Amino acid sequence: MQVTENNAGQNPGQNAAETRAIARKLTFFQIWNMCVGLFGVQIVWGLHNVNTSRIFQTLGADVSELPLLWIAAPLSGLLVQPVIGYFSDRTWTRIGRRRPYLLAGAVLSALSLFAMPNASTLWAGSLMLWILTASINTSMEPFRALVADRLPEEQRTQGYALQVFFIGAGAVFASVLPWVLTHWFGVDAQASAGVVSPAVHAAYYVGGICVVAAVAWTVFSTPEDRFIPARDVAMGAGVTAPQGHRMRGMSGRGGLLWAAGGALLALIAVLGGYSREIYFVAAISFAYGVLQLVVSWLRQGGVSKLGMLEIVEDIRVMPAVLRRLGLVQFFTWFGLFTMWIYTIPAVAARQYGATDATDAAYNAGADWVGILFAGYNGIAAIVALLLPGIAARVGRRACHAACLMFGAVGLTGFLMIDDPVMLWLPIIGIGIAWASILSIPYALVSSAVPYQKTGVYMGIHNIFLVIPQLVAAIVLGPLVGTVFGGNAVWALAISATCLALAALCTLAIPHAGRARG
Repeated sequence: MQVTENNAGQNPGQNAAETRAIARKLTFFQIWNMCVGLFGVQIVWGLHNVNTSRIFQTLGADVSELPLLWIAAPLSGLLVQPVIGYFSDRTWTRIGRRRPYLLAGAVLSALSLFAMPNASTLWAGSLMLWILTASINTSMEPFRALVADRLPEEQRTQGYALQVFFIGAGAVFASVLPWVLTHWFGVDAQASAGVVSPAVHAAYYVGGICVVAAVAWTVFSTPEDRFIPARDVAMGAGVTAPQGHRMRGMSGRGGLLWAAGGALLALIAVLGGYSREIYFVAAISFAYGVLQLVVSWLRQGGVSKLGMLEIVEDIRVMPAVLRRLGLVQFFTWFGLFTMWIYTIPAVAARQYGATDATDAAYNAGADWVGILFAGYNGIAAIVALLLPGIAARVGRRACHAACLMFGAVGLTGFLMIDDPVMLWLPIIGIGIAWASILSIPYALVSSAVPYQKTGVYMGIHNIFLVIPQLVAAIVLGPLVGTVFGGNAVWALAISATCLALAALCTLAIPHAGRARG
């Protein structure tokens, strides 16, 4: 039986035996095969994180312009992941439910990697970044949902932890790749003004090949069964909440407030002459408000099938776990976005004494940051294997809070250490935090939502990762450029503060069982 919107609303508690088998435990190597593809996906993200600022500065971008140029990654995630989640929840093909999206995203990502380092202008580079991040988000979301689909509750922390292992391994590979190509294979790391170095070109070509190969491994080694977790059979959870419940959750007044807030924010930006990034946030708020009004009007008119507009309802009636987790993720990803943008200019300026992207010292600092980023991803890969046992003993919330605090302490170290070699010490704390950031929140989400909504709620959860990055893109440029006088080191102090706040907020997340009640 095909899983489509026509049969999605049935009560699986009544018909589970006719539709899907109960999820079975998988062996370690079955889980391994299911997660291998994230090695390739993270190579793409790793190349992006380490080299995007370098590419943009090579093409003439000022350090204060970097947040605006980086906005492609969060915005594409905001738009792509909920939509891919919605459609993959309702897809069934000969190769499964999630796997068509995994493969399509990998091929598009590879093509984008081949093109991006060949951009000759800043705007061409920005356009290619938009295409690249949209493509890789097409693959990223189904990987998260696939673990929730295939694993029972007691194996999900292990599944997401093993994903972190491959994410860490892929990020290590991507981070050191330009350095390895330069120092082991003699590929030139220097280039003339306005031209991306041959080492970065070669790294992106290798990354494109790797993402297709790794994702294909998962696609052709991991079958997808039509099953429903025992937890959802017991809950009697359907794809769509009862219409009356949803209509009570959808308020025309709430839509008006969101739309009015977005319009007011845009007006303030115009009158105050504020940065262009503000308009993105204003547009999101206004659009969400208008969509709420449309959904409320359709429901009141008796319309039962809304198509993709159901995503708006799902946001409005999301479980309490997701609402509380949203605050945690705001501080977490504001801090991470800050770290990714400013670590290269901060280390180059403070530890290497260089601010010009064409200087050899600046490029040496950038290469060293690549090694450091590889280090924290490698540490995360190791720590991830320990997290399931720790979380089982102390609980997911306490484990996540402690890991985030390690990250805050690690980021503080960048402000206190002069010798670049000694920056390995704070990297340990960042690696511990990264291991938890990429696993435990997804385990919390998968335990709090019904199976048939896993894809769309994983996409909605990604919104909590995107909004803080948009806010950061608005405030970081003026903050670092004006308040801090262009000194990127102080941006890392903001990053450390954010992770500490996220750790405190984690303790307020309710247990999934209580949240459902």
